Amino acid sequence: MGRLMRVELTPRASVAPGMRAIAPILAFVTAFLIAGIVIWLLGRSPVAAFQVYVIQPLSDPWSIQELLVKATPLALIAIGLSYCFRANLWNIGAEGQYVVGAILGSWLALWTHGTDAGAWVLPAMIILGILGGMAWGLIPAFLKTRFGVNEILTSLMLVYVAQLLLDYLVRGPWRDPKGFNFPQSVTFDPSATLPTIAETSRVHYGAVFALVAVIVTALVVGRTLFGYRLKLTGDAPRAARFAGFSAKSTTLAVFAISGGLAGLAGISEVAGQIGQLQPSISPGYGFTAITVAFLGRLNPFGILVAALVVALTFIGGESAQILLKLPLDLTQAFQGILLLCVLSADALVSYRIRIVGRGGGK
Repeated sequence: MGRLMRVELTPRASVAPGMRAIAPILAFVTAFLIAGIVIWLLGRSPVAAFQVYVIQPLSDPWSIQELLVKATPLALIAIGLSYCFRANLWNIGAEGQYVVGAILGSWLALWTHGTDAGAWVLPAMIILGILGGMAWGLIPAFLKTRFGVNEILTSLMLVYVAQLLLDYLVRGPWRDPKGFNFPQSVTFDPSATLPTIAETSRVHYGAVFALVAVIVTALVVGRTLFGYRLKLTGDAPRAARFAGFSAKSTTLAVFAISGGLAGLAGISEVAGQIGQLQPSISPGYGFTAITVAFLGRLNPFGILVAALVVALTFIGGESAQILLKLPLDLTQAFQGILLLCVLSADALVSYRIRIVGRGGGK
């Protein structure tokens, strides 16, 4: 008779509050150590890499502004995704909702281009951006509630539909006729451009939208029946049904909110930082925001901090590519390592590892 060993996770009877607070810090340190080893194996100095990735961006005023600019769409999208994830629903298509929001809001900017339409254009663009993201988000929600189709697959596949639609528009009917055949639209009029917070700043009012989304979500999650409904639906679906909460209406609501915030991020980015439609209006914000949501533990203020941290890796990665000749893909790998470390730390805080033996063999 042989003996096989297996690993079990058993819930801890109690967890000290200090452990939950220190777990993400230890996870971040572990992730940086792992990344340092990888960089050392690539023949670069981990100390120099840390200097480029973290110290330089935080010590340069321009980089700090860029940090806020990149954190804005990440925070907006991740806040929206947190509604779905709290209800145990998986919206993987925020990238597509971001793109469609940008497309629909930009349609109005292009339609009114050169007409001096007035101050109503920008608010209308923002509303259209939100509606575009909501509509794209409701497609997988409808397919799930009506036909039982897996929302992970449909939301993900719709990303590629949205990206191909954007590519077609900027290379075809919406291409700037004076743009030397580049695949881009005309530059938006000032009335269709999201202003910056200060005259010399690159940070636009999308950052304010993100802060408002964080505060409103904190109130909704912590102090409303809808927030309790999301928690109950995610933790105990049967109990939610007995309480009279409709799974169908919850699915439609959270996908509408998630898609709307992704669409708001899309039109804010296009009307703010970019100022026109291009084939690539996102470096993968919609997918990276999934990492941000979980790094922030689905807590609105945690998501805000996580968005800043992940935005820092974007900026640092671009600098490391130039100064240290490190591949940009290393940044995405680090984001994945960071997520794994945080999730592992949470698991180790909540559960105890037990190695048990059992009889086996013949």
